[in-house]
Amino acid sequence: MFRGKKYQESMKQIDRSVQYEAADAMALICKTASAKFDETVELHVRLGVDGRHADQQVRGAIVLPHGTGKVARVLVFAKGDKADAAREAGADYVGEMDLVEKIQKENWFDFDVVVASPDMMGLVGRLGKVLGPKGLMPSPKSGTVTPDVAKAVKEVKAGKVEYRLDKTNIIHCPIGKVSFGPEKLTENYDALIGAIYKAKPAAAKGQYVRSCTAASTMGPGIKVNAKQQ
Repeated sequence: MFRGKKYQESMKQIDRSVQYEAADAMALICKTASAKFDETVELHVRLGVDGRHADQQVRGAIVLPHGTGKVARVLVFAKGDKADAAREAGADYVGEMDLVEKIQKENWFDFDVVVASPDMMGLVGRLGKVLGPKGLMPSPKSGTVTPDVAKAVKEVKAGKVEYRLDKTNIIHCPIGKVSFGPEKLTENYDALIGAIYKAKPAAAKGQYVRSCTAASTMGPGIKVNAKQQ
């Protein structure tokens, strides 16, 4: 795979055999980021669980101390007072069947997070086949199916992120932007890795966190020592 000059220059500053402490890793990411835009910093955590088993699923959500640097667009399925409360809380789109049809007929996905009140899940369930593969299906575990839709909207807008295993038992999650600087990125990292450890399933055996890598959008991966302090 061809890598550009800037990427190769960044690679020279990183020792691939070292697991860096979180603060040092974030400082390196900020130092080696070379793109002309404000790169997103992502964490990739490989877990020693088997997500195919229901009792080894790892999923949840957390409001990062400094947010993600991106304001999420929130779609809410609610009616009556709950719909009004969602609008007041800053939801970008609020509706019922009208939004279901818009997604189905127009292939419309101009949103990042879906929140629903429990009484709307019968309706939202019709969208399972399209929202599910995109990771957009609301769920009680991530706090996006809730009677208090207004609170959910505020949390998402404040920088709430959802973490969940992919098919290869890795969690991919943004922890901010390069412009945050090492200190804020480290605090966001600590919050996320702490939440992942707290979510450890009772059925998980052996080493829980197998590896942890942080990287900016265009930068090389940096290994992080993610052992519980």
